Amino acid sequence: MMSGNALRDLNTLPTSEWKNDSSSKGNFMKPCNGNTIENVEEQQKKSPASVHINGGETVNAGAEVANSEVEYIESENLSDLEDVDTCLELLSGLNSKDWVLVVEALNNVRRLSIFHKEVMHMMLGDVIPLVVKSLKNPRSAVCKTAIMTSADIFSAYNDDLIDSLDPLLVQLLLKSSQDKRFVCEAAERALEAMTTSVSPMSLLPKLQPYLKNRNPRIRAKASMCFCRSVPRLGVEGIKEYGIDKLIQVAASQLSDQLPESREAARTLLLELQTVYVKSHDLTTTVSEHPEMGSWENFCQSKLSPLSAQAVLRVTNIAGEGLVIGS
Repeated sequence: MMSGNALRDLNTLPTSEWKNDSSSKGNFMKPCNGNTIENVEEQQKKSPASVHINGGETVNAGAEVANSEVEYIESENLSDLEDVDTCLELLSGLNSKDWVLVVEALNNVRRLSIFHKEVMHMMLGDVIPLVVKSLKNPRSAVCKTAIMTSADIFSAYNDDLIDSLDPLLVQLLLKSSQDKRFVCEAAERALEAMTTSVSPMSLLPKLQPYLKNRNPRIRAKASMCFCRSVPRLGVEGIKEYGIDKLIQVAASQLSDQLPESREAARTLLLELQTVYVKSHDLTTTVSEHPEMGSWENFCQSKLSPLSAQAVLRVTNIAGEGLVIGS
């Protein structure tokens, strides 16, 4: 079951809380050594803390800072920790009001997840809620680093995260559906890491409620995740999960508002048709009525007439295309 907080977050698309960087005087983005660099937002706010720029220079955040920058480090470029114990102490920065310390702590979570999985594993229950808090942060540097942290956590801990997945999933679907492109792209990569790391038998039930979300962009992102996850079940896994359940899910997405949802549904239906035909060929002996086990009859027996018609239109057209191209 999803938590109350997750359900409240579910239907919230925080587009309004993000400001276009180019609309603020002095704010801009630029590349540096192939990595994305972002200007620090709200740069003229006063704070007693110091801000570390580009890993070296330190300035007083109370002064007007024209070009404070944060570098996003890809997972493969993260270095191991020299002192794990000191790093664990620094994780207290996840709850800091100083966003620079939060970003540093998030990157340390990533390093621990990659290089010291066992140490980090014991702390996941305490760390994940703080990562979720950072995902909600309106400052882009914190939010994107938290998204990258989520991806590394998925890759490291797989199904061990399933009980803590809902709040992460809600936020990543929201972030992947917003208008700020570099945050959206990072969230999409994190969702891809989730679908390749978490077993589909565990993940699909978590994704299914979002397919009916009132926000069409949330539905579209969830549909794409669902479509990517199903083939990982394999033929036997699909049969175990229930091909009838899966075809009903896909059929419901065929008439969705956004093309991404409809395309994901079409892709999923073709996968299910292939699995059904293969398994039927293996288990069905020649009889007087082989048509009783046909894909067409299966669809008509599991779906409403209109839904069955839509599904068969999609799969028949694809099948005719394969025949013509062969």
